[in-house]
Amino acid sequence: MSTPEREAFDDERVGTRYRAEVEAAYRKVEVAAAPDAQTPLSRGVLTGYQWALGRADAAPATGITGGAPDLGRLTAEVDAVTVQLEDAVQRGVPDDYARGLYDALSWICGQSDRRP
Repeated sequence: MSTPEREAFDDERVGTRYRAEVEAAYRKVEVAAAPDAQTPLSRGVLTGYQWALGRADAAPATGITGGAPDLGRLTAEVDAVTVQLEDAVQRGVPDDYARGLYDALSWICGQSDRRP
């Protein structure tokens, strides 16, 4: 039998995904990309997950602050990363890092079924 606190956590969402699902995805990438095996792509994925989970001070692409993002802010960040991927002049980060951000955030927002 679950407690009311546990049930609330089970239903909590990060974007369109259950928080527990995003936490599990974060842990899987974190383990696979241990500090000595991290790539720009895996760092982008981890950064996207951290921000979406409310563990970062600012949005990774836009720098907007304000705590854990809601679906609207997550979607706006996906849009900002998309612009950066399409326009290398505006991109201040490596392509693979931006791709990792995009993959993580678009999955969280339900725009992709492919979990990075």
